[in-house]
Amino acid sequence: MDVLRPTLVRIGGRVYRKNLIQEQAYQHEEEEDFCAGPGDCADEPCDAFVVEETEKGFQCRVEVPSPLYKYIIGKKGETKKRLETETRTSISIPKPGVEGEIVITGQHRSGVISARTRIDVLLDSFRKKQPFTHFLSFALNQPAIQERFLQFKEEVLEKCSKDHGVSSSLFQNPAKLHLTLGTLVLLNEQEIRKACDLLQRCKEDFVDQIAGGKPLTVEVAGVEYMNDDPAVTDVLYAKVHMKDGSDRLQVIADQLVERFVASGLMLKEWDRVKLHATVMNTLFRNDPSAEERNSTMTGKSSFKERESFNSRNILKLFENFYFGEVQLDSVRLSQRFSSDASGYYATSGQLTFS
Repeated sequence: MDVLRPTLVRIGGRVYRKNLIQEQAYQHEEEEDFCAGPGDCADEPCDAFVVEETEKGFQCRVEVPSPLYKYIIGKKGETKKRLETETRTSISIPKPGVEGEIVITGQHRSGVISARTRIDVLLDSFRKKQPFTHFLSFALNQPAIQERFLQFKEEVLEKCSKDHGVSSSLFQNPAKLHLTLGTLVLLNEQEIRKACDLLQRCKEDFVDQIAGGKPLTVEVAGVEYMNDDPAVTDVLYAKVHMKDGSDRLQVIADQLVERFVASGLMLKEWDRVKLHATVMNTLFRNDPSAEERNSTMTGKSSFKERESFNSRNILKLFENFYFGEVQLDSVRLSQRFSSDASGYYATSGQLTFS
């Protein structure tokens, strides 16, 4: 095989390079010599997961949320069949909608490891395409902030309603004013519990020390836009800062995201969290409950179909608008497209400062 032009294998829309050693084994070795030995993992990450030895060979179990089963099965079962054929394994998947483990069995350890690795690659790829279900947030919907926000909305409509694209439909629901730290795709109760447990570990490991067991006093003041040109704005946000001038809020936000990224529950998108509270968003124009995956992504291809608005006058007139002071006492694992009794997002779990 020409190493510069290796044989390629397509699995679930992805392309894999056939391992040179494995290809030689297919062509020149008997089936029982599929791998060089019981401990040979053919360049696969042997210690990444547990492979058990059984009476009939080897076995590996992997917890997979039921909504992702279909990506391993493929159209008419083609992906599963191809995986089984190329790795010489058998893959058992629970029935649709039934939470459980996918079990990979085979006569050779390397085959089981190869199948598990490929399944992990498939799941990682398709998980990234799932719409987010939860997000870490600081709630900013305290009564005083809501009142000032409504005043801001009234004054903007009074003074800037003739500017292109400006209308009442662009404004955030005051009961849902918040800071987003990062988004998560949690597809079953086990993953939600995992996220809640991680929040509590973060509290013990560093949040209590940084916050000192007390709420953080934050001021919300001034507005800013995210696009390059204020004449074609998609998102206008209120700026936030610690009243004492420290960077404690930023440090907590960055370390939380770092932990969640390391756990695999969150994707890393930026080196540091951009703390902002969305007050106007063109996504709200057609769907008041809409929430983008990451507000800092505005201006990219996914936003091309938005009808932007001209925020030049708003920025000039309300550059230093004071929304108020707020006590941040918790980080919430908020559920997308939901509401609790206060009108804020339903909370699946939270980390409290006091």
